[in-house]
Amino acid sequence: MFRNLLVAATAITLLCGTSAAALAANYQVKMLNKGPDGQAMQFDPAFLKIAPDDTVTFVPTDKGHSSESIEGMIPDGATPWKGAMSQQVEVQLTKPGVYAYKCLPHFGLGMVGLIEVGSNPPNLDAAKSVKLPPLAAKKMQQLFSQVN
Repeated sequence: MFRNLLVAATAITLLCGTSAAALAANYQVKMLNKGPDGQAMQFDPAFLKIAPDDTVTFVPTDKGHSSESIEGMIPDGATPWKGAMSQQVEVQLTKPGVYAYKCLPHFGLGMVGLIEVGSNPPNLDAAKSVKLPPLAAKKMQQLFSQVN
């Protein structure tokens, strides 16, 4: 009888672990010379709302772009990322909050994006206080308006 309980408990544990991993989603963000709205140097989509443990893959649809987190604009304790030029980069976002990112060569042209992980991001005010180049700041303000 004890053996049957042990086998059942092990099976339940494995099923729970497997189902949690299976529920995590993977989103793609394209790095583009021209976005769907006709604007130059864009991430598409530029705003995502996802759950903790979901993954985002940045795809270099057009060459000459990168994706990297913006210092001071990710949750405390979250792992920053820095993708290589014209290379796909995949990041798993585990901590709730907002994650702002940029294309390094086109940052000054406003090529930025924002990911909201979970609800009620604890770092929203801190992220909003980070100084950005004018075009990036204008785009980021539009993205912040989509949070919550």
